[in-house]
Amino acid sequence: MKVLLTGFEPFDGEGINPSWEVARALDGWVCEGATVHARRIACVFGTALRELDAAIDEVQPQLVIGIGQAGGRSEVTPERVAINIDDGRICDNAGCQPIDAPVIAGAPAAYFSSLPIKAIVRDLRAAGVPAAVSNSAGTFVCNHLFFGLMHRIATRPPAAGVRGGFIHIPYLLSQAARFPGAPGMTMETLVVALRVAVSTAIAQQSDIAESGGQLH
Repeated sequence: MKVLLTGFEPFDGEGINPSWEVARALDGWVCEGATVHARRIACVFGTALRELDAAIDEVQPQLVIGIGQAGGRSEVTPERVAINIDDGRICDNAGCQPIDAPVIAGAPAAYFSSLPIKAIVRDLRAAGVPAAVSNSAGTFVCNHLFFGLMHRIATRPPAAGVRGGFIHIPYLLSQAARFPGAPGMTMETLVVALRVAVSTAIAQQSDIAESGGQLH
């Protein structure tokens, strides 16, 4: 089994993006026989989906988890739903700022994550990591990638059986120090969090395989 983790390059003037730092820290990690492959994604509308497609085609994973930075959040937050809208509060790294544009024209309004989000939150809390289900992935490149991932899983036959979703993480403490009052987490905590999330998702993947695909 192969797991694809994606993290984003820094954006909005930041010199670091914790999503990529965590993803690459897990690159090559073997969990329950599954190997993690990390890929960095551009924080650019459109380009992000092309790079995601290339990574999926290369790795051929059975599980895909996108990771993104959510500055201001104090918990690790698995996302419940991706919506078909690009609406940039700021410009992406290519200077683009779409307003009220679809991620994919003609696609459904939304897709739900196929990760076991509540089980992930349960296991994160048991591991001492603050966590909660999020009902909004925003409308920037994180949601753009999340929606594109779920649309590919839903519509492209080679992706049949693949499960995926998206997890937002807080600032690193070094970032939060630049924003008075903003919460942050240590790199060590974030690595533990993603190890737990991957492990829980793999466990459900195995349960589904054993039950012939009947679990949800």
